[in-house]
Amino acid sequence: MASKDYYEILGVSKNATADEIKKAYRAKAKQYHPDMNEDKKAAEEKFKEASEAYSVLSDETKRAQYDRFGSAFDSNGYAGYGTGSGFDFSGFSNGGMGFDIDLEDILGSVFGGGFGGFKSAKNGPAKGTDLRYNMKLTFEEAVFGTSKQISITRNEKCSSCSGTGAKAGSSKVTCDKCAGKGKVQAVQNTIMGTFSTVKTCDKCGGTGFIIKEPCEVCSGAGHVRKTRKIDVNIPSGIDNGQAIALTGQGDIGKNGGPNGDLFIVVTVMPHKIFKRQGSTISFDKTIPFVKAVLGGPITIATLEGEETFNIPEGTQPGTVFTLKNRGVPSRGSRGNLEFKVQIEIPKKLTDKQRELLEQYAISCSEEVNTKKKGFFGK
Repeated sequence: MASKDYYEILGVSKNATADEIKKAYRAKAKQYHPDMNEDKKAAEEKFKEASEAYSVLSDETKRAQYDRFGSAFDSNGYAGYGTGSGFDFSGFSNGGMGFDIDLEDILGSVFGGGFGGFKSAKNGPAKGTDLRYNMKLTFEEAVFGTSKQISITRNEKCSSCSGTGAKAGSSKVTCDKCAGKGKVQAVQNTIMGTFSTVKTCDKCGGTGFIIKEPCEVCSGAGHVRKTRKIDVNIPSGIDNGQAIALTGQGDIGKNGGPNGDLFIVVTVMPHKIFKRQGSTISFDKTIPFVKAVLGGPITIATLEGEETFNIPEGTQPGTVFTLKNRGVPSRGSRGNLEFKVQIEIPKKLTDKQRELLEQYAISCSEEVNTKKKGFFGK
C-alpha cells in the first residue's frame, strides 16, 4: 500500500487542504460503500484503500512524513527503508489502523444526519432561539417614528430551579457512563471490519448529566414559557419590510449560552393620499381648468396638515411641484414632498360659460363646435 499514491486515491492535489481531503474521503466512502454497490467485495477493498489514504493525509504528522519519504513511508507513522508498509490492515480497530473513526463525523455526514441513528451530543453552550414579531404601523408612524408596547411569549429561565432542571434542594449529576462528555466509545463489527466508533451516550441523551429529581415547575427542562410586555422604540423613517433587532430578547440560551434576539418586522399600512419612494413622498393633485390657466392659491395635503400653495398661471397637466425637506426623515435630513398636477376639465357648462369660451377660441383662431339651439331657443 505504501507504493500507492494516497493523493491519487482520494483524487486531490498534493496542496489540498484538510477540508478538501475530508470532503474527498466522504465522497469516496459514499461511492464505495458496500451497501451501495453490487460487487460488495470490490467496493470494500476500494473503501479500505480510501480509508487508509485518509488516515495518513488527515494526520498532519503522518502526511508530512509521507510527503518526505514517499514509498519508504510506514503507514503507522514512521519512515522505513524498503521493509514494506508495515501496515496491518486486518481491521479498522486501534490495533490495525491506529486511529478511531467517529462515524457521526464521517459516515454521518455522508449518509445524512447520523449513521445508525446517531446524533451529536449538544451539551455545550448554545444561543437561544430568535423570535419574530410582526408589527403594523400607520404611514405617519413610520415616517415620524413612535413607541409601542408589545406582548411576546418566550422561554425564560425557570426561577424554581434557576435553570438547572433539578428539583429545589437537589442537583443534576454528571453521567457516570460518559463522564459528562455526552459521548461514549464503542466497538462495532461490520462487513468492512471492526470500527472503533463514538456514539451519543444513551443514558444521558448526550447532555452529559442526569437529573434524578426533575423540577416540578419546568419538568426538568430548566425553562418555562412566559409572556412579557416589551417597549419598542420605532425610529423615524422606517420602511415597509424592515426589521428592528432587540438583542437578548428572544428565548433563553442553552447551557449558559446567550439569549436569542427578537426581531420586530414592520408592515406599513398604505395611505389614502401619499405614496412613498425612499425618502420622497408624492401624491396627485387635481386642480380646476381655470386655476391651471390663470393660476392662484390651492390647498394641498402635507404630513403636517393642509396648507396653501400658489399655482402659477399656465400650469400644464403632469407638472410636478416640489416642497423641499417635507418628506421622510433620513440620516439626519428629510426628503422632499412632491405632487403632480392633474387638470379637471368641466363636463357641463352654462350657456354663459360656453359663450365666453367660444369667444376665447375665436380670438385664438380655433375652430369649435357651436352649440345648436332648439326650436324655442331660436
